[in-house]
Amino acid sequence: MDNKYSRVVIKISGEALAGENGFGLDNEVISRVVEQIRKVRDRGIQIGIIIGGGNFWRGRQGTDMDRTTADHMGMLATVINSLALQDALERAGVPTCVQTALEMPRVAEPYILRRALRHLEKGRVVIMACGTGNPYFSTDTGAALRAAEIQADVLLQAKNIDGVYDSDPKKNPEAKKYDEIGYLDVIKNGLQVMDTTAVSLCMENHIPIITFALKENDGIFKAATGQKIGTIIK
Repeated sequence: MDNKYSRVVIKISGEALAGENGFGLDNEVISRVVEQIRKVRDRGIQIGIIIGGGNFWRGRQGTDMDRTTADHMGMLATVINSLALQDALERAGVPTCVQTALEMPRVAEPYILRRALRHLEKGRVVIMACGTGNPYFSTDTGAALRAAEIQADVLLQAKNIDGVYDSDPKKNPEAKKYDEIGYLDVIKNGLQVMDTTAVSLCMENHIPIITFALKENDGIFKAATGQKIGTIIK
């Protein structure tokens, strides 16, 4: 069977990895993620992964803290998640490497585009940590930037929510879910699916975004293989 996409970037929220606990790492969630990534790779699809750090730290937590310091702490939280996922993937027999935008050579490779592309071409999963490596930018923007750099066909956004709604479904039971929505509509309506910089970057580089729930059965596999799931922003 031909694949709809040959190279994907998967953005996984840190909060989603925490499962019902809301903090730390849920081994059951990680196991489900690993199994799906293994199946996607077995289809011959090249995979880049960006993980948030909100299950350990979010920059906005440091309200009385210098923003740059708080954001650097958030970047370090993404490294914790990236190393945990790398370990789980390699135990499942999936060759994986972690690259970090902030250099920490004893822990992982530095992010170098040509090296990342070489890993992808060899069938390795590349986990790209620390977002863009700059404060004031979210891991959403990091995911959009890396997707553009490696020329991914699509950005898959695995979250705690199953798509894009016209209002917060947790607060409004009448909230309407979109099957498809345009980049400009997301920005214009201030929909809290991904930050504006990330959406704009995807729009400029013609990278569709598929937003879906990480907890949905085989959600990552369905999205990566072009099955209908969640909301597509294009």
